[in-house]
Amino acid sequence: MVDDYLVRIGRLIRDARQHRGWTQLQLADALATSQSAVNRIERGNQNISLEMIARIGEALDSEIVSLGYAGPMHLRVVGGRRLSGSIDVKTSKNACVALLCASLLNSGRTILRKVARIEEVYRILEVLASIGVRARWINEGSDLEIVPPARLELESMDTDAARRTRSVIMFLGPLMHRTEQFQIPYAGGCDLGTRTVQPHMSALRHFGLDITATGGFYHAQVDRGAAPSRPIVLTERGDTVTENALLAAARHDGVTVIRNASSNYMVQDLCFFLEQLGVRVEGIGTTTLTVHGQPHIERDVDYSPSEDPVEAMSLLAAAVVTSSELTICRVPVEFLEIELAVLEEMGLDHDRGREYPAANGRTRLVDLTVRPSKLVSPIDKIHPMPFPGLNIDNVPFFAAIAASAQGSTLIHDWVYDNRAIYLTELTRLGASVKLLDPHRVLVEGPTRWRSAEMMCPPALRPAVVVLLAMMAAEGTSVLRNVYVINRGYEDLAERLNALGARIETFRDI
Repeated sequence: MVDDYLVRIGRLIRDARQHRGWTQLQLADALATSQSAVNRIERGNQNISLEMIARIGEALDSEIVSLGYAGPMHLRVVGGRRLSGSIDVKTSKNACVALLCASLLNSGRTILRKVARIEEVYRILEVLASIGVRARWINEGSDLEIVPPARLELESMDTDAARRTRSVIMFLGPLMHRTEQFQIPYAGGCDLGTRTVQPHMSALRHFGLDITATGGFYHAQVDRGAAPSRPIVLTERGDTVTENALLAAARHDGVTVIRNASSNYMVQDLCFFLEQLGVRVEGIGTTTLTVHGQPHIERDVDYSPSEDPVEAMSLLAAAVVTSSELTICRVPVEFLEIELAVLEEMGLDHDRGREYPAANGRTRLVDLTVRPSKLVSPIDKIHPMPFPGLNIDNVPFFAAIAASAQGSTLIHDWVYDNRAIYLTELTRLGASVKLLDPHRVLVEGPTRWRSAEMMCPPALRPAVVVLLAMMAAEGTSVLRNVYVINRGYEDLAERLNALGARIETFRDI
């Protein structure tokens, strides 16, 4: 056991030394020891004190050992490698978490097929388990079976898990049908600046939900005699706001009209699922939804969420920045058409296969082959819009793509307070990304990517963008504390490795 730890410590020291670009002799000089001693340490053939480990870490400017807790997960990336082959897009993270919340509407058994095995899903499952919901993985861990109790134990909610996900805000809509008084903790998730929950409050107030926010919790009171007297106009065409309104309307005994609704992919998946529960929804794919609620729902349902267009965009960007030929299968093309139109104007060489239906029978899929292309910057700025515009979560990937193209690209991420700032992290990898204000960056390309060691940005999509740039950079890069990537992607490093990438997962000992 001791020998095993010595070998592992030795490898960490060797990798940190090589990342810094030092020889064994240079490290030996910094430690006032011999090169042969450093060689023995790196091979795990010499006992080493904590004091020496600390000195080595200080010399290499790299934390070698963390004591007293299970350290965060990191990625070591050997870049400059071409990808090849084909890869399937997995099911949508945002649809899966919405459907998990929606399962609280149903007193029967819910089976969700091919649920994304990601941290965001795990946090919601932890919350559900803590309030008495029985959820178990079936069919060799591919699918989820969810059975709610007769009475939810809301007083036992796992608040630590709830605070680590923004999706817990979508408990408001279902829980108001189960009890007249409850509380949930403030939502967490990505660090994207101030994100008001007021649109949720405004929408749900029509159903009798009154919220007081104090002490880190939303304290909810439900007036069961309340009902919408007119169409609900959402003050923000947000995805989770629309989903919360749908969840509240689903068990309202009457007809609810929701205007200025999002028609994005996860909202459509939720509508399809509600129809499986017997709730009729008119206007799916438009900004006006008419919901015919069912006051009691007890059905055994089996539903397959559709594939994730943002993961598809991630894989497309991986092919572009690494100049690779890659076939991305099961792409939900309806939610990627604007992005593909922009990329065509930039010069992307790609083919699309014939369309075929997803497992839900409703979403349109294609197989997409991307080839190495000489890209030029787009004429217009890159900016998101509600569906059917360019997806908000796909904007960051255009930073890496623009850095690979010839010319200047203006990216305007107007939705989030500080996500654009995280894109400037690409400068550490050789890109020219100039911050114009908290929402706009100017990207100059093409880029000669270079390796670096850096902390993972605290927002999901910029974090993946940094990883993709590391894959394009010659040499070895280290991306530290990648929990945020695991929130939204299942086995991303392993799946990219299957295509020819070289990404190693490690922890500090």
